[in-house]
Amino acid sequence: MRTNPVQPLLPADERPETGAALHVAIIMDGNGRWAKARGLPRTAGHKRGADAVKRVVKGAGALGVRYLTLFGFSSENWQRPETEVRDLMGLLRYYLENDIAELVDNGIRLHVIGDRSRFSPETVALIEEAERKTAANSKMDLTIALSYGGRQEIIAATRSLARECADGRLAPEAIDEEAFARRLFTAGTPDPDLLIRTSGEQRISNFLLWQLAYTELVFTDTLWPDFGQEELEAAIAIYRSRERRYGAVTS
Repeated sequence: MRTNPVQPLLPADERPETGAALHVAIIMDGNGRWAKARGLPRTAGHKRGADAVKRVVKGAGALGVRYLTLFGFSSENWQRPETEVRDLMGLLRYYLENDIAELVDNGIRLHVIGDRSRFSPETVALIEEAERKTAANSKMDLTIALSYGGRQEIIAATRSLARECADGRLAPEAIDEEAFARRLFTAGTPDPDLLIRTSGEQRISNFLLWQLAYTELVFTDTLWPDFGQEELEAAIAIYRSRERRYGAVTS
């Protein structure tokens, strides 16, 4: 393990304090497999996965990441066994109650995106309180996708535009990519530069379908509970080695 301080990977003219906005999104996968390999219940994997979240948030700040978006719980995950969902919700409430002070102290602003209607009123209240307490922070934006699905997000944005057109508040010809993006859950946040998926799976699983149009993808075999700052640094290094052309041809 590294013992010397980590230096930011971004050159001086690209660090957050000068206006650059490196955005890393992560599909956190492999908690269940991590637990199974050790003969532990899936809940143990989720608890270790929550510890990995804290490591990665801290590591992202050290590496100059301005925006970090984590896929925590998908709209499809509600189909998991009731006991597992109950344990996950309990874990979510625990960290919302006990770890928000650390985000405040470190200048991290929390956003939660997804369908909140499926959460208990207690959980929704904790989410709203956490967002309120961190709203003034500006060092890093941490977005956690909970009860989230990319297709559902696109449908919600489409319905919003349709209602505005039907009410006469918006002309159909005024709808463009910018107008659509403003109706997404991620409005105000730049699209990810890099998407990382752990555990060896190579798919995006209904995550940020609109926002990932030109995002660089990095897949790692590391299971999420074992993921940390060194693995994040390695993924960012791969991203920085690539040439982003956005469909253009370079000489």
